[in-house]
Amino acid sequence: MNKFNVIIVEDVPLELKGTQGIIEKEIPEATIIGTANDEKSYLQLLRQTVPDLVLLDLGLGGSTTIGVEICRYTKERHPNVKILIFTGEILNEKLWVDVLDAGSDGIILKTGEMLTRGDVLAVMSGKTMVFNQPILERIVERFKQSVGSHTAQQEAMIDYEIDEYDERFLRHLALGYTKEQITSLRGMPFGVKSLEKRQNELIRKFFGEESSGINATRLVVKAIQLQLLDPDNLMPDEA
Repeated sequence: MNKFNVIIVEDVPLELKGTQGIIEKEIPEATIIGTANDEKSYLQLLRQTVPDLVLLDLGLGGSTTIGVEICRYTKERHPNVKILIFTGEILNEKLWVDVLDAGSDGIILKTGEMLTRGDVLAVMSGKTMVFNQPILERIVERFKQSVGSHTAQQEAMIDYEIDEYDERFLRHLALGYTKEQITSLRGMPFGVKSLEKRQNELIRKFFGEESSGINATRLVVKAIQLQLLDPDNLMPDEA
């Protein structure tokens, strides 16, 4: 591996010292050319010199969004600069998604194995989506949950004989659409009266003999309970 230059962005002095120690002892190919503890000092450094790698903490000055914006700004202006996130934000999964969307080449959580030479060299060799063990465990857990939820949904649709139009109807009811709005969706071949009939049929399937007085809200709640709808993934169709 050729020599490369690194800027470290970290606002906690003790953690900065620890990160510097890891690089100096474990990664002889890397040369630290500057450190920054906030966005302003980082941008000043970036105007003076463009590094090969930015080792970026996300939680700067109590804000979690500044690190994401630093990542996006850097990638927009210097797309060849590698950015490896090294963060203690171990619970904020939305933040991980945001920084990956902003162009990060990987995320290392400050827990468990910490930062390794292998992680850094993987990023510098062009690998993307470099993660350490703690975040990989979370990703695999989420993947398993997603697959399990999808499988349960498919099985429930078969058990209750739910077709594509039933699913679309229920999903848009859950999103707050009126029947009039649902009829205007692209590829929806039903009028309001047909949807009312379909709703009554679904109520009968889900509630059986106890179907009197069941409204659209209770129908949607039951569809979620039966895992026919995933409340975390309700997306509208095109109108």
